[in-house]
Amino acid sequence: MKAPRYRRAERETLERLLADVRAGRSRTLVVRGEPGIGKTALLDHLAGHTSGCQVTRAAGVQAERELSFAGLHQLCLPLLGGLDRLPDPQREALGTVFGLSAGRRPDPFLVGLAVLGLFADAAGESPLVCLVDDVQWLDHASARTLAFVARRLLAESVALVFATRETAEGAGLAGLAELPVEGLPPAQARALLLSALRAPVDERVVDQIVAETGGNPLALLELPKAMSPAELAGGFGLPGRTLPSRIEESFQRRLGALGARTRRLLLVAAADPLGDPVLLWRAAGRLGLGMDEAEPAVADGLVEFGARVRFRHPLVRSAVYRGASAAHRRRAHAALAQATDPAADPDRLAWHRAQAVAWPDEAVAAALERGAARARARGGLAAAAAFLERAVELTEVPEDRSRRALAAARTALDAGAPDTASGLLAVAQSGHLDELHHARVDLLRAQIAFSVRKSGDAPGLLLKAAHRLESLDTALARETCLEALDAALFAGPLANGVGVREAAQAALDAPPAPSSRPVDLLLDGLAVRFTEGFAEGSAPLRRALDSFRAHGGEDDLRWFWLFCRVARDLWRFETWDELSATHIRVARDTGALTVLPFALSSRLLIHLFAGELTEAAALQDEVEAVTEAAGTQLAPYGAMLLAAWRGDREETGRLAGRAREEALSRGEGIALSTAWWASALVDNARGHYSEALAGAERASEPPEESWFSTWASVELIEAATRCGTPERAEESFRWLTAATQAGGTEWGLGIQARSRALLSRGTAAEEAYREAIERLGRTRVRSELARAHLVYGEWLRRESRRLDAREQLRRAHELFAAMGMAGFADRAARELRATGAAARQHPGEPGTALTAQEAQVVRLVREGLSNAEIGARLFISPRTVEWHLSRIFGKLGVRSRRQLGSS
Repeated sequence: MKAPRYRRAERETLERLLADVRAGRSRTLVVRGEPGIGKTALLDHLAGHTSGCQVTRAAGVQAERELSFAGLHQLCLPLLGGLDRLPDPQREALGTVFGLSAGRRPDPFLVGLAVLGLFADAAGESPLVCLVDDVQWLDHASARTLAFVARRLLAESVALVFATRETAEGAGLAGLAELPVEGLPPAQARALLLSALRAPVDERVVDQIVAETGGNPLALLELPKAMSPAELAGGFGLPGRTLPSRIEESFQRRLGALGARTRRLLLVAAADPLGDPVLLWRAAGRLGLGMDEAEPAVADGLVEFGARVRFRHPLVRSAVYRGASAAHRRRAHAALAQATDPAADPDRLAWHRAQAVAWPDEAVAAALERGAARARARGGLAAAAAFLERAVELTEVPEDRSRRALAAARTALDAGAPDTASGLLAVAQSGHLDELHHARVDLLRAQIAFSVRKSGDAPGLLLKAAHRLESLDTALARETCLEALDAALFAGPLANGVGVREAAQAALDAPPAPSSRPVDLLLDGLAVRFTEGFAEGSAPLRRALDSFRAHGGEDDLRWFWLFCRVARDLWRFETWDELSATHIRVARDTGALTVLPFALSSRLLIHLFAGELTEAAALQDEVEAVTEAAGTQLAPYGAMLLAAWRGDREETGRLAGRAREEALSRGEGIALSTAWWASALVDNARGHYSEALAGAERASEPPEESWFSTWASVELIEAATRCGTPERAEESFRWLTAATQAGGTEWGLGIQARSRALLSRGTAAEEAYREAIERLGRTRVRSELARAHLVYGEWLRRESRRLDAREQLRRAHELFAAMGMAGFADRAARELRATGAAARQHPGEPGTALTAQEAQVVRLVREGLSNAEIGARLFISPRTVEWHLSRIFGKLGVRSRRQLGSS
């Protein structure tokens, strides 16, 4: 296409990108514009100016969207010589999804890390330029992986350039640097149009074509070729059609001028997205077609037959395929199926066979079912869902059709397509299902509801499914009860219908477990805890925790966070610490990055209670990196609580407001409770006690159904006593006492003593303050110990014991300042000044010039991790780690990792 010579600004942007990459920096760019605007021509221009660089290309193909990792394989194929140099987990993940080796389904983000490593390895020899065209037609797995990689490139000498339509959705490219490509200016559009005309044309027609095409280069070049002499003389008019349809229609008119046999050959090429000439000619031979049929299409510039079969434009392929009859399409797919090697590519064979039949065919449906299993094993959930959905259409026996529809619905939900899953469930119910499968339909419908709405009728639907499963599959019934209780807890104060108490009662009434699995003990313990209270539930919950720890939890990753929360609820800090560390390790080792943000958030809270705010901030950075890479949404739990512990009232308020807004829209009541708790905490820190009291009361409603009721009670008691309304704290103190007594730990009993002291007077108060400091001093919960010193000092000052007060307040201030809890530190400083003393200045934290990611790198170096291990942890390449280290050395004045580790 001639358009690039008109696009000086766009060419200069691409040339600057190449200069950066040659200088050792990585760049990503999204070339975005409508069909025919010249995106492919710009990629061709870039490829033609890459001397000294490696270039690899891929293009999305509409017919290939259901074949997971097909586009990624196309892009990575020239680089697979570096596969053996990747760490074992990454090599195995990439080999599995590309079908080079057998293995269990890898997490897609482990695949992304492998691709990042492969690119960085290749760029170690010479700069690498990766060009990806028609991203809107990439398969979902490839698009997600490349979006992940694009966000992690920094110092690898890699350019990753995407071309996509303005209307493309779901590719995950939002936020990357963009190069919008618009229509040519009128003068340039006119010049390009005139260059394509072979005869004089009415000037009014020229003006009309320029105006109606909006300067689209492909339209300017192609539309006149399909116009009759009468139209060129002044009869042009295409009202009511979009530009892509007009361009495609012009291609269809040109195709109509070709012979029927040539069109049949082009149809075979259009039906095969690989562009493999060997496969094409093998299939064409089965239809009696050969090179003679190709010549007219080549002469017209519609297609190229070389090392790869390439259409002039994706709209040519689309025009060929859409313009053919259904019968001709089926014959083309049948020929391709016959030409496909069943051993080398069984999935593509199954797909072509599926498109070649127009009626139910059990053999083809079974082959698709096997292909779905292989796709799922490679991590291609979207492909597996598509295979199963087509298998349903080709299944005649009602029982098998319903069974496959249920499997397809389950896979579609796992692939993130709940609407498709719902439609397939309706198909599953229309056939003959046995009672167990009917129960599984109920369960899946409930899981879809929870996936989409998080609250509403999900707990009730889950309980209905659990009841139906009781006589069919006891273990699954009990797990479903636990899911229902989980859903009710998640909905919290926004529960509609079945709440926590109802779900807990249903769990209590569930059939007894056939064995003592940790998950069964957990269900029993939670059922008692939420129906009878802390004291009655503590013993079975402790047994559940101990059993889970004994089993290692490796096979129960989905329940890990619940066990962590139970440990937290029982005030067992060390158990919580141990389980949260294991949770993160297992999530990382298994590549389960979709659950990793929740594991990191749980551990972040441990660091906050321990007063380790620097470590908490590093984990929050990792949470943000993981959620960005995964393209997932998570309420700002960690960031909000970190801001509260720091005493940043404005930031806490902003994040809490956002969390509350999202909670109300999604029915995520647990986020609502967390937001009110964070607000109460920061308001207490800053001395805004009436606001803290209001927030704490909101966070603990209703206390018997909230995960945060005990911690909210702590804030409520302090705020109420400071507001002079201790009677408002009495019920909360009874609730807190029941919880801490049930836990029986130094942490819980220390909090109870501190709260009791706030509600007491005279000798009883002082004894309780001292007990709190003594108990909390034997724990790692330094933030709570500092608060005990603070409130004791405040009480001593009000008792006119200024010297004693100074000792406690100075200790509190030192602890808060060292931990970075500025809100409470300021409160302690104010109290010290009221005693006539001044707070000592606390030196700032070392390394404050480091960025957040540089601080993470330093922390991981000190843990003894290698560059490759650090890269895997932070989702960056080892080369980027090395780049960060060079900057860190300069900032800290060190020369080696050894010096960094000892500094």
